[in-house]
Amino acid sequence: MTRAQVIFDAVAVNAALDRMAAAMRQDEVWLIGIQRGGAHVADALQQRLQAQGSTVHRGNLDISFYRDDLDTVGPNPEVRPTRLPFDVSEKTIWLVDDVLYTGRTIRAALGEIFDYGRPAAVRLAVLVDRGGRELPVAADIRGMVHDSPAGCSVKLITDADGWYIVQRRIKP
Repeated sequence: MTRAQVIFDAVAVNAALDRMAAAMRQDEVWLIGIQRGGAHVADALQQRLQAQGSTVHRGNLDISFYRDDLDTVGPNPEVRPTRLPFDVSEKTIWLVDDVLYTGRTIRAALGEIFDYGRPAAVRLAVLVDRGGRELPVAADIRGMVHDSPAGCSVKLITDADGWYIVQRRIKP
């Protein structure tokens, strides 16, 4: 595996989060973050939306058991709890993820959300749209766009230095 290349620095990530929050601002917002990276992005959006005066209802999904590739993940997938402290029925839900790639994660998340009720609508907000869709999924709000080549991973990194997006070649 090769070294990671920073494709978006902390300044770019923060500007994208500001734009995303401004685009989804309403009096009342229902945010559901997809564990792990999407939950971090949803937390950041919640802070910004609340600072703008919105009431934000927050939940997190762990889609591990809804994935169509669960058998390839390995014997001990890291599972985090799903937490939906509100009824999703008849709400306009903002589903939040860090990186949109094939669309399979979103398909799995939609399956889980509908197990909890029937929302009026589900909107998708992603920090980075990297292209490469395998399913007909499109984000309503995209913080940043990066056409990443096949054989690369794109990942949100959060550490003491801030948030940034890296790309790493995983296949020769």
